[in-house]
Amino acid sequence: MTITSSEILLPTRFSINVTEKKSEKPPPKVYNINDNRFKGVQPPQREGYEQSKSNPETSAIVIDNGSSLIKAGWSFDKSPRFTLPPVVSRYRDRKLNKACQFIGFDAYVDATTRGQIRYAFDPGTNVVGNWDVMEGCLDYVFLKLGLDGENGGVDRPLVLTEPIANLNYPRRMMNEILFEAYSAPSVAYGIDSLFAYRYNRGTDGLVVSSSHTSTHVIPVLNSKALLSNCSRLNWGGLHASDYMLKLMKLKYPTFPARLTENQMESMIREHCYVSTDYDRELAGYLDWTGLEDRDHVIQYPFTEHIVPPKSEEELARIAERKKEGGRRLQEQAAKARLDKLMEKEQRLEYYKDLQQGLATETKKEVRRILDAEDLKDEAHLDRVIRDIERSVKRSRNRNLGIEENEENLEEMSFPLLDVPDEELDEAGIKAKRHQRLMKSSVEARQRAKAEKEQEKARREEEERLDNEKRENDLEGWLAGRRANRQILLQKIKERDRMKADLGNRKSLASQIRMKTLANLAADGPKKRRRGGDDDDFGANDEDWGIYRTVATGDQSDEEEEEDLGGMLNTVEEELLKYDPEFTENHTLAAQSDWTKSLIHAFLRGPWPFDPDSQREAHQLHLNVERIRVPEVVFTPSIAGIDQAGLLEIAADIINHRYSNPEDQNRLLKDVFLTGGNTLFQNFDERLRNDLRAFLPLESELNVRRAADPILDAWKGAAQWASGSGLKNASVSRQEYLEKGSEYLKEHDLGNVT
Repeated sequence: MTITSSEILLPTRFSINVTEKKSEKPPPKVYNINDNRFKGVQPPQREGYEQSKSNPETSAIVIDNGSSLIKAGWSFDKSPRFTLPPVVSRYRDRKLNKACQFIGFDAYVDATTRGQIRYAFDPGTNVVGNWDVMEGCLDYVFLKLGLDGENGGVDRPLVLTEPIANLNYPRRMMNEILFEAYSAPSVAYGIDSLFAYRYNRGTDGLVVSSSHTSTHVIPVLNSKALLSNCSRLNWGGLHASDYMLKLMKLKYPTFPARLTENQMESMIREHCYVSTDYDRELAGYLDWTGLEDRDHVIQYPFTEHIVPPKSEEELARIAERKKEGGRRLQEQAAKARLDKLMEKEQRLEYYKDLQQGLATETKKEVRRILDAEDLKDEAHLDRVIRDIERSVKRSRNRNLGIEENEENLEEMSFPLLDVPDEELDEAGIKAKRHQRLMKSSVEARQRAKAEKEQEKARREEEERLDNEKRENDLEGWLAGRRANRQILLQKIKERDRMKADLGNRKSLASQIRMKTLANLAADGPKKRRRGGDDDDFGANDEDWGIYRTVATGDQSDEEEEEDLGGMLNTVEEELLKYDPEFTENHTLAAQSDWTKSLIHAFLRGPWPFDPDSQREAHQLHLNVERIRVPEVVFTPSIAGIDQAGLLEIAADIINHRYSNPEDQNRLLKDVFLTGGNTLFQNFDERLRNDLRAFLPLESELNVRRAADPILDAWKGAAQWASGSGLKNASVSRQEYLEKGSEYLKEHDLGNVT
């Protein structure tokens, strides 16, 4: 079974009335997921066995051995006494040091037992494969029915159902267990759907049995099934649950809770239905009108972090504390600036006093004082004083709110640059170097200022030319803007795709990045040793391009995103202003609006989604799946099944395998539906309407459903076991010993050898 992403994006159109107000309220009704299969402890019912002692030969034990549920009871009961899934869970409890065994619904009591579940039937089939589990289920049934098990045997006749065309090996194994292990006096087998048809008083008709693992169409004439003309479709409730599970995992790949087939089975049973006109309904299923009713919200268990709301008084106190904290910070910053300014003024006064004192000292004493202050010469002292004066002036202007004039800062003189080096001493040469650096800085600022003015002039000229082009050739100007917008949209799309691919380690972008990093690790700098070569990475300009390949920093991504978004907004504003065909609905912001998104309607229905809400994160939205999953039985290609649908199978049996018009009319007068997979709403109506297209115009068609499609098979087997036909159709223990375990007696409701 294969599923592609195109199969879940079902509708080809999405019509929304934009004037209609979108629903911003939460879903009015939320359905909780049903995941508890434990039914509680079922005590034995011994009164049935006591009642059977009055007529032990005609009181038979009836077991509907289904692949989904085993129904068991006495032939004189109106309904089965016990119902259980064919599963067994065995494990050894370490604390008690005992082997534990749980059967049926008891196996779902907790996580430990659920983790050790074993099925009696082979996966996806109605053929028993695990006979150890099957024997455990039979033990459970016989004990609950109150059999005393004298001598380890069952002293009542047994009637079991089996699938159509059951294999000889499973029947042989079942005979060996029943006759050898339980010493059963006799065993009879019959087809479950035929028992249901007989119980609903059918004699001539077409039986459509869609059960847990398969769907069969069986023609019945004169109360006898013509199994040679029977057809089978490999689709049932089990496959529908598996298909729904795959659809949900594909629809919600990051769903935080665990999805199981049992949950999907419950969802299908409670929320799915058959569409009477699938193509038409599917085309408008996600339309806004009525989507609130069609979209069912399934809620999984979750834990929401609830923050208690604060009162107005608490909010006012918090705001006041924030203001008070801001004022304290401002006062501390002002005090720190004032202290720093006072410190600078004290240093300035100290160095000025020091400079005045040097004028009266000898050269030797001057040198000693300068060395003590870590100053090279008197010129150095002059520079320190000038720097402190400028710093004090800037601090005072900043405190007073006076902006500095950059032109005055840049009007500086550099007299030493014109003096040759031969005329300067060592201190003068150092001062000249400093002035050269200062002049280079001033010239760099002037060049940057000039470049800004040139760039401003260039933009103004481009804007003027662009306005002239718009006035002279509006269509050409609009075409250029549209093309520019498409380029920006493509770049944004590529950027988002790269971001998503980098988060997926299996994507091509991540593989290229990891390959680059691996090559760097292999060819990068080795551990340096004495005499070894140093790393020369970065010697070539091409080396730095590697950072563009491996860089995933948030800063670069944010800058690029902001740049592309701003450019796109500018282009869209111009188009909105001058292009009459470009409206608000064409903008990227409008297209990203959840009220206009088909994907949002498919994933979240007609309600907004809060990604921070655990309640909404643990929700499944069933919409198109409600009709898609039941539709597979009519169109198997939806789920990748290479078989004809139910309608084609039924039409082929009637039109091609029965040439007699009288037989065709007898089959069409009673099309009988049974099995749990036919319980969908509108199943009978859909079959009746669509099957008529394959039939002659004058044909009379009657479709009816079983009174209880799930239990009627057991009820029919119990009714048949209470009659006179049981003895002739049963294989006695004596016949088993004489003719072998594969011996089978044929009758109207059973398989043929």
